Amino acid sequence: MLLEPDVENEVAYELCQLLGRAILPVDAAGDPGTAFFLARPDGEFLLTADAVAGRARRLGLRPSVTEPAGVAGGSVPLAELAARWARDARLGVAVLPTGGLHAFAEGQGWRWRVQPVPASVAVGADDLAGFGAGPVTAIVLALGVGVDGSRPLEVAVERAVRDDDRLRVTAALPAGYVGAPVFGVRPDAAGEIGLRCLGVVLPADGEAGTGHPVATLDRVLAALPAT
Repeated sequence: MLLEPDVENEVAYELCQLLGRAILPVDAAGDPGTAFFLARPDGEFLLTADAVAGRARRLGLRPSVTEPAGVAGGSVPLAELAARWARDARLGVAVLPTGGLHAFAEGQGWRWRVQPVPASVAVGADDLAGFGAGPVTAIVLALGVGVDGSRPLEVAVERAVRDDDRLRVTAALPAGYVGAPVFGVRPDAAGEIGLRCLGVVLPADGEAGTGHPVATLDRVLAALPAT
């Protein structure tokens, strides 16, 4: 669904309020990325692009995602976690069960305070079929990269189109956005707008300006390992 600009801005603002604490910056060798918490009934995962996971060294800790205030450090060294990324090169994504993250926090005297993206808002095959060939509003919630190296929470309102049986964000995204979640909306039978998590931003795979493929969340959820 392609939204009017004022509605796009409203949805983007609500996304920051609802799911801003789902997002973590990833310190990856050569090119930083974004990861996000995803919750399904049988467990919780951290999800990012496979290209980011392959270079990931540390997860950044924003003050809003930990409690009590001032106890957690600035990052979590991935080498200190018992669990490792489960990587799927075919889909282009990687998942990390969050049990090790919670155990690490407990050992350091703090707790995670996050807002995972619920699996209930994952895009389905019917949703994707309903998008048709035309562009739809695609809202990317990510940690950008400031000139001083900071990782501010950012929202990019772009367009996505069908690319054969995949989705593609049509714009080139800034540094730090690979691995971030992409959101859209889909009206239900009553005409009410419902939020959908379309998938995960993957690295650009063409010439500059051709945009980014998206690993759609229906396929990602089907491939997630059991917890």
